[in-house]
Amino acid sequence: MVTRNEFGFENGYKCWLFTIKNNNGAILRLTNYGAAIVGIEVPDKNGNLADVVLGYDDLKGYVEGTTFQGAAVGRFANRIGKGKLVIDGTEYQLALNENGVAHLHGGVVSYNKRVWTVENVGEDSVTFGYVSPDGEENYPGTLKVLITYSLSEDNAVTINYKAVSDAATAINLTNHSYFNLAGAGNGDIKNHIVKINANKYTPVDSELIPVGEDADVEGTPFDLRQPTRVGECMDNGTLPSGYDHNFVLSDKAGVQVEAGEVYEPQSGRVMTVTTNLPAMQLYIGIALDIIGKGGKHCGNYTGLCLETQFSPDTPNRPQLPSCIFKAGEEYNFTTTYKFSVR
Repeated sequence: MVTRNEFGFENGYKCWLFTIKNNNGAILRLTNYGAAIVGIEVPDKNGNLADVVLGYDDLKGYVEGTTFQGAAVGRFANRIGKGKLVIDGTEYQLALNENGVAHLHGGVVSYNKRVWTVENVGEDSVTFGYVSPDGEENYPGTLKVLITYSLSEDNAVTINYKAVSDAATAINLTNHSYFNLAGAGNGDIKNHIVKINANKYTPVDSELIPVGEDADVEGTPFDLRQPTRVGECMDNGTLPSGYDHNFVLSDKAGVQVEAGEVYEPQSGRVMTVTTNLPAMQLYIGIALDIIGKGGKHCGNYTGLCLETQFSPDTPNRPQLPSCIFKAGEEYNFTTTYKFSVR
């Protein structure tokens, strides 16, 4: 069941808050501002519901926020080194909106700051649309994007991304939800147990730009193939600041894989991630500092992101699955976050 309520106005456009509820009591809340996930309420091992996604109580928080809470990110999620994009021999200089050295999350005004159209409301789903004009953030081609969110009876939140351009362009869409399986605002995520099914990760420099080839996780803090406490690498000094790194799930785009899972021992909540995108960024809120839902302060390490994607700097790394889509070629990928208890 889907209900719709007014959420406010931005730039003259009406923004809506959609609530999807399944027969088990789980709830998915969405807004067409930034095509964002506003909340996900799922039960713990005792059947108690809690919202496991960080965010804000009102539209103003999303409009003024700078940390992409719950939002759709594009046209290219993550980083492009030096903002250089070459397509069919033509070089495009993108905004260097991260420390003057990298292009991050689509530029100065990403999709998280756009008011999306409401294209369809189904029994258990909502589809948002956005038309990114040719030249927006200096990307070539007019890109038409559709993102569909749905909530199943088995407490799975599925995101389907579709896009098509009238000219060759780079496309890399993701969702930037911050999860805390103990409940939003209920402490940090250092004791969450994470498992990522990746044999390789992407080494980066001090500006988080990829350097060299993807590397084996064996013998490094990035070997998360067995369940590992998020804060372990911080406590033992092998990775003092924690994770903001890309993990390689597949050498091909379009291959469905179980990317990994997160487990929170106190609540018993488990989140399993499946996707047919080739990579996933683990970010543990290293620079997080917001006043979130219920007026609670959410600081460093109070939420983690699992952003399915093409790898960072893919346009400049020809050995990777290509994120360049030709005119008329459909971008069509799906990610599911399934919630259960243990």
